[in-house]
Amino acid sequence: MSKNSQPRLENIQMLILDVDGVLTDGTIIVNADGTESKSFSALDGHGIRLWKRSGLKVAFLSGRKSEPTVHRARQLEVDYVLEDCHDKLKTLKNLLEKLSLAPEEIAYIGDDWPDLPVIKYVGFGVATANAAEEVKQHADYITTSKGGNGAIRETVEYILKNNNKWQQLVERYTL
Repeated sequence: MSKNSQPRLENIQMLILDVDGVLTDGTIIVNADGTESKSFSALDGHGIRLWKRSGLKVAFLSGRKSEPTVHRARQLEVDYVLEDCHDKLKTLKNLLEKLSLAPEEIAYIGDDWPDLPVIKYVGFGVATANAAEEVKQHADYITTSKGGNGAIRETVEYILKNNNKWQQLVERYTL
């Protein structure tokens, strides 16, 4: 199941998310006027805010161009939004070069075949519970939550708890 025996979660500096099927449940609503709508999980949104609050970067990496995605990214103050990416691995490599980050410093959450090259490349590859079997086979971690229903929050908690950043974030809510 795992490509790495023990991924070094303390090295992770950036979380990169596929959008359709990870940030959402994969449903795309096309309205009569041609605009589209998507549903985003508040739980996942808070997970992204916790990630950013811990001083780490986040990016959306999507094969599609979508106004709801851009709007959600603005709401969550996402660092990078990369859309219309038909070669996600090439796009990711360009971003890493620009930011001087190594693949080992990246966690990526995906759910379908276009995500597979990225999951195999990064330091910590994550598949959602409802991901394609081939994606799950190459992931370091498979969420118990489905995409659009807490998979991002679950991953954020898992990484931050395993790199000793979680307790500091939780103290804000437990005082």
